[in-house]
Amino acid sequence: MEGIFITFEGPDGAGKTTQLRRLAEELRQMGHEVVVTREPGGTAISDKIRSIILDPVHEEMVDQAEVLLYAASRAQHVHELILPALKANKIVLCDRFIDASIAYQAYGLGADLETVREVNRFASSGLQATRTYILDVPVEVSLARLHQRAAGTETAAQQLDRIEQKNVEYHSRVRAGFHQIAADHPERVRVVNADRSQDEIVADILSDCNRLLKEHLSV
Repeated sequence: MEGIFITFEGPDGAGKTTQLRRLAEELRQMGHEVVVTREPGGTAISDKIRSIILDPVHEEMVDQAEVLLYAASRAQHVHELILPALKANKIVLCDRFIDASIAYQAYGLGADLETVREVNRFASSGLQATRTYILDVPVEVSLARLHQRAAGTETAAQQLDRIEQKNVEYHSRVRAGFHQIAADHPERVRVVNADRSQDEIVADILSDCNRLLKEHLSV
């Protein structure tokens, strides 16, 4: 039996990182071996690519370069970290995966959907998540959270990364993209209302995850 690959997605500011860490704590208390990681990043090479992708100074980055940089970071991450962990029967919780590229680059930027899919199929060697939780909040809520998080710095713009700084229309397309992904993959994706308390959100995720673990163990 191999491990379980669970990904967390959603608009920026939806709270997915917090919920991923909460689920990791719960699973470890249950005795599971859990690997927590993120994209872009997760390995030394992937983190270097991340710094290029997200640095606001790179305003001139063309859409094709963004698609390929995310895929390059993902390729290293999948083969160096995720696949070995799964082969060792561990539960891997990943903050963003291929769905993020579909939502942000195909729906957000307008890059060709099938090209983004094919590039990432190659980068990941076809790896797919067992379960994906899309934490969903209205765009105005997610952007308000981002700016609140950046408060207290010299300027909020300096603390928002290149993607977070994009306009409301872009972020609206991204959110719509996540909803389309959920509609296309109901067997894998669960949309979670993230405009609630953290405890309510983690309770819903944990309940579903427990069912997933039972199904996996019975196979």
